[in-house]
Amino acid sequence: MRKILFILLCLAGPVRAALPDYLLRDGDTVAFLGDSITAARGYTRIVEHYTLMRYPQRAVRFFNAGQGGDTASGAVDRLERDVFSKGATVVTVTFGVNDIGWGTKANAESKQKYLDGIRTIITRCQEKKVRPVICSPAITAEAPDTAETGFLQTMTDEGLALARGLGAHTVDLQRGMREIQRRVLAANAAEPDKTKHSSLHVSDGVHLSDLGQLAMGYALLKGLGAPPEVSAASIDAATPTLSGAVGCSVSQLQRSSGGVSFVRLDQGLPLNLGVLSGLNYRFVPIPEGLNQYQLTIANLPAGKYEILAAGRKISEETSAALAQGVNMASMTSNGWEPGGLWNAQSDAIKEGVDARDKLWAGGVIRERFMAPHPGTAALAAEARALDNQLVAHLRHLAQPVPYLIEIRPLAAVPAQAEENRPKPVTPPK
Repeated sequence: MRKILFILLCLAGPVRAALPDYLLRDGDTVAFLGDSITAARGYTRIVEHYTLMRYPQRAVRFFNAGQGGDTASGAVDRLERDVFSKGATVVTVTFGVNDIGWGTKANAESKQKYLDGIRTIITRCQEKKVRPVICSPAITAEAPDTAETGFLQTMTDEGLALARGLGAHTVDLQRGMREIQRRVLAANAAEPDKTKHSSLHVSDGVHLSDLGQLAMGYALLKGLGAPPEVSAASIDAATPTLSGAVGCSVSQLQRSSGGVSFVRLDQGLPLNLGVLSGLNYRFVPIPEGLNQYQLTIANLPAGKYEILAAGRKISEETSAALAQGVNMASMTSNGWEPGGLWNAQSDAIKEGVDARDKLWAGGVIRERFMAPHPGTAALAAEARALDNQLVAHLRHLAQPVPYLIEIRPLAAVPAQAEENRPKPVTPPK
């Protein structure tokens, strides 16, 4: 697959510039260590899904090491079983709420136990050559202004400072999520019908809703260095010439059907999470924060144009909007269907990541509670083989391929022009 992609890159021309790096490297195996919020396996799947799409050349594996009710000090005793023995090279560490008993043990003794646990996790990881990423925990439903100076935030601030002093990477999930929480609260304040209010939490005010897991996934990705840009291409339609390309290459650029057409090949692709997922973007800024998949077409004659990707119409835009630049990441002309091929790839990968996650969760149950079963060893081997197949399939599915992009005026296209329209590009086998 890598050889095929290299050939495609050569055919399509050089990529003009590299994009910012991301903490997870080729060959990494990432463990998500945490409590019940991690064990719920929401934000963890978002990080896996994003990494597959955005960095398809990096072979990164993920597994969940969350355990309900756990604490930083409690996790020390299971590091070998749940992290090191699984081959982790990176571990994200997310504790705090249980460490202070959901607030009932917000005292100096509990804080010191938490800090000692964080210190021990870091030193043991470093001894094993595992890179620890120490995170503050997810926010609770406490009002953001009081939570900002509350015991949980100040305690985990000390933990983050300790981690940085020991050379560990840190991510302040609380402050990252709190900005999203403020957006939710502002929207709720403007909506008199309480049945239409949104929340990052379920009724206990601690565990996260699906929206909360998305917010946590976003905050973690940004803390891992996920850049806002996916790729960008700028074209002057008058010439036509390529003005610039970042994270992608452009070839076969020509005037076509009153507009322009070209073939685009990306290094990585945007994150899409399925039908209706965009409804959450008013709170979680994925389009501008992770998904800038830009196209700019300058000097088109004034008017309205349709954008087609691999022969499929994905949007209608004015020449003025195209000159300013549009984000194609989640464009679709039918809200119930994916738009561009990249969108369909991501939606399909979401289902595969969910399937892999469930296979892993079943394996944890089997490993911990099915030892007396006579077929335990054979079942474990079968599950490993299935997981390997799923990982290989998802990496294949995530690979960028050349997309034919067409920008055409909405006026009727003459039959002769339609006959001369470029054909969709099929990558070599």
